[in-house]
Amino acid sequence: MKVLLQDKESGLYLKEVGVTTRDTWDAMDFLSSSRAIEFCAIQKINGMQIVLRFDEQHFDIVLPMVMDRRYHHARPAHAI
Repeated sequence: MKVLLQDKESGLYLKEVGVTTRDTWDAMDFLSSSRAIEFCAIQKINGMQIVLRFDEQHFDIVLPMVMDRRYHHARPAHAI
């Protein structure tokens, strides 16, 4: 199984930061979906979804990513 990041709009796969590809074999392969999510957070990459690609079977599982606002580093509100 390959864990890939796919641009939601173009359908292209992430090859490296700022570079995408149509070929899943050239795409960056992550060890787990949590590592793919962490990579997007660290690199500040938006608009991606996770694709679990199974070579033996003839299907992929697509997992959309939604940023959870609880984990944004927002400044605390100032009291007036």
